[in-house]
Amino acid sequence: MAEEANRATFFEIQNRMIETTAKLKQVQNQMRNKEGEKKRAYLTMEELRQLPDGTNTYKSIGRTFVLEPKPILMNEQEQKLKDSETAIASLQVHTFLWKFIWDLVFFDMFVLLL
Repeated sequence: MAEEANRATFFEIQNRMIETTAKLKQVQNQMRNKEGEKKRAYLTMEELRQLPDGTNTYKSIGRTFVLEPKPILMNEQEQKLKDSETAIASLQVHTFLWKFIWDLVFFDMFVLLL
């Protein structure tokens, strides 16, 4: 009877560990994507800064390019950069929390196996 209870508890903890690992990987992937967006926005801003103010600049919308003034494109890239930084900070907190939960589940598993 006690062995069945231990087995059920083990499977429950194992399932929680699998779920927690999946959530942690999901948050890490989201963080990687936001890092990439941040980098693209930064590099685009750097390229736009080098252009003279009167230069025609175009914004890509699907397969179409639309003429946009340079200041508008700069503002959009700055906003993307800020949004990415905010999202990354939030995801770092989520990563910390999921790692903490994973550690707790791992400890439960360790205690059960003793």
